[in-house]
Amino acid sequence: MSTIIPQPGIMDIALYEGGQSHVEGVADVLKLSSNENPFGFSPKVSEALSGCLTRLHRYPNTDHAPLREAIGEVHGLDPERIICGVGSDEIINFLCQAYAGPGDEVLHTEHGFAMYRISALAAGATPVVAAERERVTDVDALLSACTERTKLVFIANPNNPTGTMIGGNEVARLADGLPDGALLVLDGAYAEFVDGFDGGVSLVDQRDNVVMTRTFSKLYGLGGLRIGWGYGPKPIIDVLNRIRGPFNLSEFQMAAAIAAVRDQDWATRCKAENARLRVWLGEELAALGVPSDVSLTNFILARFADPAEAEAADLHLKTLGVIVRRVGGYGLPNCLRITVGDTVGCRRVVEGIRTFREENA
Repeated sequence: MSTIIPQPGIMDIALYEGGQSHVEGVADVLKLSSNENPFGFSPKVSEALSGCLTRLHRYPNTDHAPLREAIGEVHGLDPERIICGVGSDEIINFLCQAYAGPGDEVLHTEHGFAMYRISALAAGATPVVAAERERVTDVDALLSACTERTKLVFIANPNNPTGTMIGGNEVARLADGLPDGALLVLDGAYAEFVDGFDGGVSLVDQRDNVVMTRTFSKLYGLGGLRIGWGYGPKPIIDVLNRIRGPFNLSEFQMAAAIAAVRDQDWATRCKAENARLRVWLGEELAALGVPSDVSLTNFILARFADPAEAEAADLHLKTLGVIVRRVGGYGLPNCLRITVGDTVGCRRVVEGIRTFREENA
């Protein structure tokens, strides 16, 4: 028997499965399983990437200063309190690696993003789940689940895969109620889709126990390049930079992200179209007997009568070349998460559910 074994917790991690992207035998596939921007990235990104081609023999800079400065300028943040990573997933991993370990607990909500559990286990910590209330983060449940071993509390606001969010007063109550030594992490992967929402900046600036993360994969359409960032108290960012690889982002990644974040006109247009089509999609599906909570993201969580009906609807959509996301692994087996596509894409979803209903009437 081999004596080479991984650290405790590693083998408890189930392999992450991304959204399906093809259906065997179907050519005209519409992928609505990964919450990608159907309009793609800003045209200015292509120009920026072309300018990188002559510099690929050079190592990228290690401090991401130009990207941090661009993010800081657009969002009104201190660049010295920003850290950049390979998607916001890497920032989440840094936080667990730096602040949680064997004997510690990492708390998240029952329908929270899978990476919270994965990163906690990878660090040797124990993931702890707090119940939600009708698919909405429950601050009281989170506070009740805290112990002296709690080191990190993750909430996505708005949440994935539910699409729901809680208000700033509730988030502040959560931050103020945490035990000493515990850090609140606000995952803002979908924060840009909420009008007037700063993703948690004001809370970070007012407290020493709050960090927020953001991504370029959703609104900015750069999921294929994997770029994210975090903002927090300077001492915490300094800690995270000590375990960050010196060349974790390439010249391509940084150039693309700078161009994307500076093109706020493109981002605003994408956001407006998403908001319009999200409302339309939700209303049309509700009229067909498929309700969903009010979503503040770029997807809706469609609810069916039971897991069997959700599975049947998913299989029917696949025959039409429409790929959505089953979320049984998130404790929502009767639901399908559907990315808000463009106008044609949303119509294909509605028509697919309509024919499903007709065939199963």
